[in-house]
Amino acid sequence: MDSATLGVGEDDLVTGEAVALDLPAAGLGMRVLSGALDLFVAGVVLFVLFWLAVLVTSGADDAVAATVFLTATVLAMVVLPTTVETLTRGRSLGKAATGLRTVRDDAGPIGFRHALTRALIGVVEIWLPPLFMAPAFTCALFNRKGKRFGDLAAGTYVVRERVRPQLVAPPQMPWPLASWATTADLAALPDHLAMATRQFLARAGQMSPAARTQLSQELLTDVLRYAAPPPPPGSHPEAVLAAVLADRRRRDTERLQREDQLRRRLMQPDTLA
Repeated sequence: MDSATLGVGEDDLVTGEAVALDLPAAGLGMRVLSGALDLFVAGVVLFVLFWLAVLVTSGADDAVAATVFLTATVLAMVVLPTTVETLTRGRSLGKAATGLRTVRDDAGPIGFRHALTRALIGVVEIWLPPLFMAPAFTCALFNRKGKRFGDLAAGTYVVRERVRPQLVAPPQMPWPLASWATTADLAALPDHLAMATRQFLARAGQMSPAARTQLSQELLTDVLRYAAPPPPPGSHPEAVLAAVLADRRRRDTERLQREDQLRRRLMQPDTLA
């Protein structure tokens, strides 16, 4: 199942209902504008670094000068974008200005590895003369999500953030399965599987009966690998999926409440002092 969501990943808090905001992939025009802004910033940084390199290497031999200029180039083209996108979790200066963000293919926030991969390949597909952005533009033009080669290698794509999300009500607990769900071990259920289940339940009414039955059975098989004990025999697949998500939501809500209460107690002044 193709997921176009944001903010659900191993670094983010995922609530029990696995709610994710449906955000569309960024259009090619916005990506070009964002990339142009990033190139301008990197070009300014590169100019300043080269100016400093000229001052530093004045009177030095060619080997030292070449090393300094190469270091300046790597700083501007690789270190700068990698650092910015890692610290901002996918928002370069150009993306921040245009309301875009880079996310993983599973819609979670990118990390250092993703940012570094995009920057390294960007040296070739964006900076390498005489093409200058032509490979990246061509790849994005023929990719459904507007991915450039760096995105394909890193497993990322760019989404638009400045849209109004449409939230769907979380599934409710089917009362016949409440006692089973509240005692079952569901902690190992992966976030991406919970997200896929959440999206299926939200869109099941729009599917054909055959596709709905097949997908519910497939998801149930995957979910029950992480649930123990199994649900009562004869339970409807969609009811089981709803029960699992509803109880995950309940457990996460209770956990957050306990953490909030603990945080409040720790912040209170010591009354015994």
